[in-house]
Formats: sequence, structure tokens, C-alpha cells
Amino acid sequence: MSNGFSFPMISMFPRYLSFIKGVVDSNDLPLNVSREILQESRIVRIMRKRLVRKAFDMILGITMSENRDDYARFWENFGKHLKLGCIEDRENHKRIAPLLRFFSSQSEEDMISFDEYVENMKPDQKDIYYIAADSVTSAKNAPFLEKLVEKDIEVLFLVDPIDEVAIQNLKSYKEKNFVDISKEDLDLGDKNEEKEKEIKQEFGQTCEWIKKRLGDKVASVQISSRLSTSPCVLASGKFGWSANMERLMKAQTVGDTSSLEFMRSRRVFEINPDHPIIQTLNAACKSNPNDEEALRAVDLLYDAALVSSGFTPESPAQLGGKIYEMMGMALSGRWGTSAQVVPPSHVPETFEAEVVEPAEAGSPKL
Repeated sequence: MSNGFSFPMISMFPRYLSFIKGVVDSNDLPLNVSREILQESRIVRIMRKRLVRKAFDMILGITMSENRDDYARFWENFGKHLKLGCIEDRENHKRIAPLLRFFSSQSEEDMISFDEYVENMKPDQKDIYYIAADSVTSAKNAPFLEKLVEKDIEVLFLVDPIDEVAIQNLKSYKEKNFVDISKEDLDLGDKNEEKEKEIKQEFGQTCEWIKKRLGDKVASVQISSRLSTSPCVLASGKFGWSANMERLMKAQTVGDTSSLEFMRSRRVFEINPDHPIIQTLNAACKSNPNDEEALRAVDLLYDAALVSSGFTPESPAQLGGKIYEMMGMALSGRWGTSAQVVPPSHVPETFEAEVVEPAEAGSPKL
């Protein structure tokens, strides 16, 4: 209250900058009006724009501080607010983007900016690569990184739930598009058409064989260009949810689970033709495509790829049963005794596994 006039309280900052507090002095504001009218006045709109720009200039000044810890402390407290700005304020994307910070495959301890990432890019690199996960540890151990790490290409780690949505709203930075490495059709700029043609001829039949076995679980089976040590991986559809986004949507307490199947992307099963397991399955496909052991190995390979790619198996107990069965086959008879593990399809309803002890040591192995 001042001189008998009541001054209505109005918000001068957007929601994502609500942590900024201050006093604004102006001689041009009308006094005898309601808050609703004052908020829509031309003077207030101009003041809002100038205050937002001033706020970004102040934050940018912190990033330029000689002491790197100054902005680290600011980011720890208010970083999520700026990420929210990527979603809510398209007009200021160019001001918000330089302020964002993320961990990466080459900087797991200290967060880096987009400017630092672009500065470290390879001469022939066209895109900014990222992967979304629930932690830095999960991100750096994801099979999607194998070929990129081998090529010394940096990948940003998006570990906050809001990160993936924020990056998708930005779309690009300094004409460099953001690319999710967990999606299908990843192009690293090193395609060799002649070599790819030879590999497809060699493993094309195996891809069809695996697709027939997996059925509707996958949209297609392809030769992977992103793997070096893992036998396979499950990539998300180009326009669908990633494994991380699918996990977050499932965790929504008020979410509509009926829409999950509609929104969830069709997964692409990618195989590594250089891996011994895939080469063995390739030989099995050509010699005896109906071999039960080979077909069960395909099932287990899919389940393992499901977990390693960040997806949640529909039946963890069934996956555990398959692993126990394979362990029983591998360890059978190694230490003087043998045990027969009943396959999951023959497990009684009240038990997950049944172990049949032989009458004496030296009985036939499984």
C-alpha cells in the first residue's frame, strides 16, 4: 500500500525463471486497473521481454566466471528450470541452449556445454549424438555406444527425466541436429556399400530366420553398423519412444497404460555379423533351421538384447528360467555330478524350475 493505492502483484517472469526475485520500478504503469488488465498491457509485455533478456545476460555472466564452480553450483540448483524452458519457451531457445550442461562419454565427472561439444567434434561429424538413460553408469555401458567410442565420437548422456524431452524440443544447435543413438538407421558417415552388400548376402537368410522366430516382437531384423563387441541390440523406431522414454511413461501414476502399445515404437533387432554367437547361428540356420537348441538360443538372445538395450522384459521370471536352463547345460557334469534342468515350457505351475537328480554320478548329461 502506497499513497492510498493498491498495487496488484503480477508475474514478470515465465514459470521456468520463477527462481529469480527482484523489484521493478516503473513510472509508466497505470494504477487504477485490475491485475488482469495490467498483465495484458503493452508496457508490461515490453518489461517482461527485457527482464527475461536481462536474466539470461546475468546467467551467461556466471558461465563466464573464472571460477568454474560458480556455474556448477548454479546449475545444480536451477538447471532443471532451464531445461523446462526448452519445452515452454521456443522464442528463447538460442539463449537457453548455451546454458545447458550434460555429462558425456568423454566427460563423466564434469558437465560440458554444447559449445564445448561442438568444439570437440570430429571434422566430418555432422550431428550431435546423445543417449538417454537413468544414470551415467547405465549410459556408458549401453551397447549403442560401442562403435562411437571406438571411433572416439563423443556422446552426451541425458540422465534426468526431463532431458530427453528438452533436447527433442531444441532439435538442433548451431545447425547440428541432435541424434539419438538408440534409434534405428543410425548413420555414422562410414558406410561401405560393397561391404554391406556382401554381408547382407551372407546373413540375409539368417535375418529372415530370426525374424520368423521372433514374429511380432520386432519390426525387422537388420545388420548393425553400431556394434563391435555385443552380438545384438534392440533399436527403437525412428519416430517412436526410446527405451528410456517408454520406461518413464510406464512410471506415470496417472498415465493411460492403454496408449502404451499405440505410442511404443516397433523395435528393430540388429545383429553383429562379426560376433561368434551370430556366426554360429548363421551356420545353424543354413545347416538345420529347425534345430530346437538354435531356436531357443535366438529367444534368449532377444531377451538379453531387451535388457541390455534398456527395455523391461514382459516376463522376468521366464527370462530367469531360460538363463538357469542354459547355466545347467553349461555346468552339467563339470564337477562329477550332473543335474537335469526342465525347460521353462515344462515347468509345473507352482515351481519355476525342477531339478531331477540322477541315480548315480556319471549318468548321461542333459
